[in-house]
Amino acid sequence: MNAPLTHPLLMLDPDVLRSFVAIAETGSFTAAAARIFRTPSAVSMQIKRLEEQLGVSVFLRDARNVSLTHDGEVLLGYARRLIALNREAISRFVTSDVTGVVRIGSPSDYGEAVLPSVLKQFAKSHPSVVVDVVIDQSSSLLKRFASGHIDIVLLSCMESQTPEPGEVVMTDDIVWAGAKGGQAYLMDPLPLSMWDEGCVWRERALSSLEKVKRSYRVAFMTSHMAGQRAAILSDLAIAPLGRSFIGSDIQILDEDCGLPAPGQYQLLLKVAADPSAPVCALSDHFRAGFERFRQTGSFD
Repeated sequence: MNAPLTHPLLMLDPDVLRSFVAIAETGSFTAAAARIFRTPSAVSMQIKRLEEQLGVSVFLRDARNVSLTHDGEVLLGYARRLIALNREAISRFVTSDVTGVVRIGSPSDYGEAVLPSVLKQFAKSHPSVVVDVVIDQSSSLLKRFASGHIDIVLLSCMESQTPEPGEVVMTDDIVWAGAKGGQAYLMDPLPLSMWDEGCVWRERALSSLEKVKRSYRVAFMTSHMAGQRAAILSDLAIAPLGRSFIGSDIQILDEDCGLPAPGQYQLLLKVAADPSAPVCALSDHFRAGFERFRQTGSFD
């Protein structure tokens, strides 16, 4: 294609960037079009104009798959940041006088890691909105969301078992976590600290052990991150955690320790249909928070 343009007035259209990100995340023009409520042909035209504007190809296409080129990978980082900044600016200046109630549901792990920083930013830009938070398992939260008792929900799930369409805001590895210098992983049967049934980390972890026929016993049971960390740090047991939750006082136990990799999980953001202005504003804050995490490794 032609060399990139360098005209000082060249501007990237946020709507086109949203289409580009949707295609990158879904791997499909058709799926992306459904997500952003456009036709596949309209999305295709947007990407064609984007590539002409930049002078590079951003996608590799064949009969069955769509993948990012090297230039597309670079653009994806910029696109996510620009979209996040646009959302933050709108939330700060356009909707600062919004009032109402927003009901959020989150598992305890992300409730502890994500909510404090996101809600702090939201309180500054929307001081008149009341926020109601429910902490529970993903399976229970999904039922609450389906019944209309929650406006925004974060759900952990396996990619192959996504309960229904949702916006993937994070993909992370599930790892085995143990106390630094601990001995629990050497015991037989292996002592585990487990989340409640229905947790995707639990399901993937136990499945990985059963595949290699590693014997185990449940030594500790909790539905809260604080309880998991207590079990790990006391060397009472090891536990499956998202890699993002491994702190400096915990070590990852891998195949060198005789433990199989449990795989990955996704975190979905689901927003109620026909959302109110407060719900739209807070969901944008969540998207911006996860974008900050992708760029900096921190939600702050």
